[in-house]
Amino acid sequence: MTQGLGQALRVHPQVHASEAVSHVIELGHLKPAVAKGLRLLLETAIVPTMILYVCMLTVGQMWGLAAVLGWCVVTVGLRMLTVRRIPGTLMLCIAMLVGRTSLALALSSVYVYLLQPVAGSVLMALLFIGSAVLGRPITMRLAQDFVQLPVRLVADKRVRRMFIQVSLLWGVSRLVDAGMSIGVLHWGLAAGIFSRGVCSGMLTALSVVVCAYWGWSRLRRIPGVEFRLGGTASA
Repeated sequence: MTQGLGQALRVHPQVHASEAVSHVIELGHLKPAVAKGLRLLLETAIVPTMILYVCMLTVGQMWGLAAVLGWCVVTVGLRMLTVRRIPGTLMLCIAMLVGRTSLALALSSVYVYLLQPVAGSVLMALLFIGSAVLGRPITMRLAQDFVQLPVRLVADKRVRRMFIQVSLLWGVSRLVDAGMSIGVLHWGLAAGIFSRGVCSGMLTALSVVVCAYWGWSRLRRIPGVEFRLGGTASA
């Protein structure tokens, strides 16, 4: 009896050690991650809006829309020359920008350019909320543009639930963005351009922070999950 108890006590720590294997999430260096996010915001929101605004004051609306399309081509081209893999988030934003700019150019209306993001935000909200309802959150794919997640951790139901919640949060933020864009347009074309270039960008940045914090706070509650700053992402 005593011998059996002693064997159980010796085995018990080993079992717990096996169960407590850490899932290390490499966050990399903070500054490059922030720089990547700011670059994305500049490339897909602030710079195109400034190009359009300046062209409207100088050469005209249609030339401004054409210049925005040119900016999209240059942005993707430079990324293809300088990186091996273009981030999915960049391609998603550029595709939406090209789509709304092309339609506005075809209809010869800057108002169409400003109203397109409203439809785009609504469609994006449906995409993110729909993927959450179906249990296949698109945020799980997009998050890996910034953070390398261990394969075993991605398969965890609690992690999938967290990504579903983040998808819902992002979808709601896109609905707020659509409502804000419609409201600001009542103040005129200049106010609409400012809203798209600045206010929507700030809302997007805030949404990213909220979603990132939500995901971080939920992952911390899972036993065995460890965050590591400044490391090299592992496969």
